[in-house]
Amino acid sequence: MARDGSESERRLLVTGATGLVGRHVVERALNEGWDIAALVRQPEACAAFEPRGVRLIPGSLTDADSIARAAAGVTHVVHCAAKVGDWGPVEAYREVNVQGLRNLLRAFENSAALKRFVHVSSLGVYPARDHYGTDESTPPSASGIDGYTRSKVEAEAELLRAVRDRGLPGVIVRPGFIYGPGDRSVLPRLLERLAAGQFRYLGDPDRLMNNTCVANLIDAIWLVLNRDDLAGEAFNVTDGRLVSKREFVSTVARLAGLPEPTRVVPLGLARGLATLLETIWRWRCRETAPVLSRARIKFLGLNLDFSIDKAKRVLGYNPRVDFQQGIVDAMSSLQEPPAP
Repeated sequence: MARDGSESERRLLVTGATGLVGRHVVERALNEGWDIAALVRQPEACAAFEPRGVRLIPGSLTDADSIARAAAGVTHVVHCAAKVGDWGPVEAYREVNVQGLRNLLRAFENSAALKRFVHVSSLGVYPARDHYGTDESTPPSASGIDGYTRSKVEAEAELLRAVRDRGLPGVIVRPGFIYGPGDRSVLPRLLERLAAGQFRYLGDPDRLMNNTCVANLIDAIWLVLNRDDLAGEAFNVTDGRLVSKREFVSTVARLAGLPEPTRVVPLGLARGLATLLETIWRWRCRETAPVLSRARIKFLGLNLDFSIDKAKRVLGYNPRVDFQQGIVDAMSSLQEPPAP
């Protein structure tokens, strides 16, 4: 059911406001006149928001006092903050993604003002296998292959417990690979490998990605924010048209004026190498990820076709930005100086 609340009731807390998704959430909320607070570890990283009326609350998800300050009077939450990666001990991811969420939820235990809590999760919570139209009836995998996905599965369970036990008005949104203007991590690393001639496809390049333009994700988040039902629901969110690994990478290469890669590592060989490298890296206690891991194979080697029928049917979600336009916007933004 759509909400008809007045603007004076809309006090939004955004976590992860310095990241790709969080920045876009703040921009959308500013354009719509929300009263916004952002819990940020480094306020200087988004200082440009402050003169526009955003209250920057220095702190982190591990600091209960700063969370309490940020949560005061809040009616809506969009929780984007997370430790992201594909290597490292699961405990490091749990500290932020599970315990941090638990701390945030605790701040709203006795809140009479809270109307909606949107938890931005990931399609990575599903089992590490090929997917062909997988929908929300498939449960998340409790045996994630890396610390990040394991922690995201556990975080979803934490949120659903709060919905069940305390009546939290929480909803889960599961995007795929997020791209768009402001990406300063994935695309730059891909461009480095393309420029160095080091990129290799893992298995069939025509297998699908779970591409999610950040503009489409923000639309889905807003559809959830403007509903007062749906507590405990989860929604897959991707673009309307999924693209193959080949289309994604070759488009990025072409837009950058780089040769399109053609070399392929057979998937079986890639899996064997990943297992070997992970064993060596753990034995040597290396903190940086190996060049090949099972998590990277999950992203680059599997068919990742997830259904968004539920979001379309229940939310009225209609992805408006196609990949070809979204990736042009993302690549163009790389030529701009980072936002202050």
